[in-house]
Amino acid sequence: MVAVTSQYPFGICPQFHGNSRLLSPETDFSALNFPYRLGYSRLTLHPKGHVAEIHSLPHAGDFTGENEPTPILDAIESPMNLKNLSTKELKQLANEIRSELSFIIAKSQKPSSSSLTVVELTVAIHHVFHAPVDKILWDVAEQTYAHKLLTGRRQIMQALENSKGRPVAAPDFESGYDPFGVGHGCNSVSAGLGMAIARDFKGKRDRVVAVINNETIMAGQVYEAMRNSGYLDSNMIVILNDSRHSLHPKVEEASKIPINAFSSTLSKLQSSKLFRRFRELAKVLTKKIGKGMYEWAAKVDEYARGMIGPPGSTLFEELGLYYIGPVDGHNIEDLVCVLNEVASLDSMGPVLVHVITKEELEVGDNQMNAVANKIMEGVSSSGTIPCGNRTYSDCFVEALISEAERHKDIVAVHAGMGMEPSLHLLKDVFAEKFFDVGMAEQHAVTFAAGLACGGLKPFCIIPSAFLQRAYDQVVHDVDRQKVPVRFIITSAGLVGSDGPIHCGAFDIAFMSCLPNMIVMAPSDEVELSNMVATAALIDDRPVCFRYPRGALSVMEHSFSGIPIEVGRGRILTEGKDVALLGYGSMVQNCLRAQSLLSKLGVEVTVADARFCKPLDIQLLRQLCKNHSFLVTVEEGSIGGFASHVAQFLSLDGQLDAGIKWRPITLPDNYIEQASPKEQLAVAGLTGNHIAATALSLLGRTREALLLMC
Repeated sequence: MVAVTSQYPFGICPQFHGNSRLLSPETDFSALNFPYRLGYSRLTLHPKGHVAEIHSLPHAGDFTGENEPTPILDAIESPMNLKNLSTKELKQLANEIRSELSFIIAKSQKPSSSSLTVVELTVAIHHVFHAPVDKILWDVAEQTYAHKLLTGRRQIMQALENSKGRPVAAPDFESGYDPFGVGHGCNSVSAGLGMAIARDFKGKRDRVVAVINNETIMAGQVYEAMRNSGYLDSNMIVILNDSRHSLHPKVEEASKIPINAFSSTLSKLQSSKLFRRFRELAKVLTKKIGKGMYEWAAKVDEYARGMIGPPGSTLFEELGLYYIGPVDGHNIEDLVCVLNEVASLDSMGPVLVHVITKEELEVGDNQMNAVANKIMEGVSSSGTIPCGNRTYSDCFVEALISEAERHKDIVAVHAGMGMEPSLHLLKDVFAEKFFDVGMAEQHAVTFAAGLACGGLKPFCIIPSAFLQRAYDQVVHDVDRQKVPVRFIITSAGLVGSDGPIHCGAFDIAFMSCLPNMIVMAPSDEVELSNMVATAALIDDRPVCFRYPRGALSVMEHSFSGIPIEVGRGRILTEGKDVALLGYGSMVQNCLRAQSLLSKLGVEVTVADARFCKPLDIQLLRQLCKNHSFLVTVEEGSIGGFASHVAQFLSLDGQLDAGIKWRPITLPDNYIEQASPKEQLAVAGLTGNHIAATALSLLGRTREALLLMC
């Protein structure tokens, strides 16, 4: 092994460990036949050439704490090491992985039961298929933890213990075992189908496996991809990890899918090559007999499979996928048997394997429950949360509940992956007026538009990063028709441990460019309550406001919001040297900068813009008139609030009049996962960065540099 150290602009020196005996990038991997007894050590392959493994994290020996011994897992350096393991050894390996993941997750205080449900499935997949030649795609990052342990990234996984809840990054070309990046879910079938078609064009024979789950099948893209895969009829395997025991949308009302000896035998029969060839032959024969006979036989086949299969199984057949299941997702012997049969099928089109898993089947269950309980710790019986633990979401929920007492037509629609604890409280209070549609953001937006057209006041709650997927509906179904949907954009700006995947960097830009949209952002708890009250009164056009994750800056008890005038900002402190115009939560950092600058004899005006659209042009003119220097600050991408300010300043002649203006936005790159404080520092959005910008404008460069030390 060789180690290469590269320079990094923020003082971090990651080590890149590469293998000096890597295969040539020109090697045709599809032509390779891997014998079961072949093993290799940390071989990293990538479709674009060689990729070094990045190890800037502690080594395994650096960790302390008690964990169960893992002799088989210790010997796994790549999936090829699984090929010779017996069923008994595979079961033991699964137990060791579950034990290690439970230990790591509990230590990191980051509950993730979904990572534990797919342990046996992951072991079976890597035992049967030949990654990285065969392409294994995952829909959500939380299911990939066992995959990472088996693909040479155990040290990175173990670093979770000391990372204060920071999750493992999603597979995103991190190694050759990650053929496609995991985003917000729902993309694996589409990407897998593209890879399968490309494989067919090139005459290769590698297999493509896409793993989806209950949450991702809520989104339309999965069904679009399945329908297209059925039409194109290219060989690929879709594995549905059904941890809810049913395809029924309301789990509590659905019957449990039985997993027993009959279902196990049936799944093995369905996946067998002989059965599938017999079924295809029957289709050919009935076609030759006549169209009527073929249609009659197809109906019989559909009804028969519908009777013995679980609810919803015939849906996949209608989409063109051959359905196999249900399969016990914790029975390695059954999983290996079915996957081996499926892997051996050639020219048989797309296949869906329905795997049933149980979320409660976990090692260290008490540890995980303790973590979950800690999250909800301190919630009082009245539904409010003590000041020390209050977040923006807590404040929003309390304000909306208060507002709903005055406006009986208020309803809530939620979309995205999971819900924050405070939103569960809102769901309980609103009862039938709360609609959680899961990862179906496009539907959520148009559904909310329909509610508004029906005379209700919908508050559509969607995390910023997930609202991106529903932008077409926001444009055509809401803004173009001036439908009064109230968009509550959560997790706005930087999101710390979730890195760029859930970062809400772009909503200011893509919402504020819409002609009819009112765009605002609260700077604190009081303003958030006021904006809830304001949004409730707007009935002639859509409105949105954003708020970040994290604790509130003002620790006050809940109270009823007071509507504010649309398009009117406010001045918080007045000075004569520099004006700082903050948008949203960045107003608090502007106040921190003002405090720093006052100690250096600089008098600063801090203003809260409140609105990005419509802008408070009177406030802007006042700031330009009374100051020579203006700095705008936002936790959003280029093209957002600063862009609207620049448009006004240039058209109004303020730049010609001599005002010196500097925008501070998120940088034009993705910021990787870190603590919120670290991310703000990387982005240049801390109080020190803002103060340094003001000092630079004043020509006090040396003092600006000292602030950044």
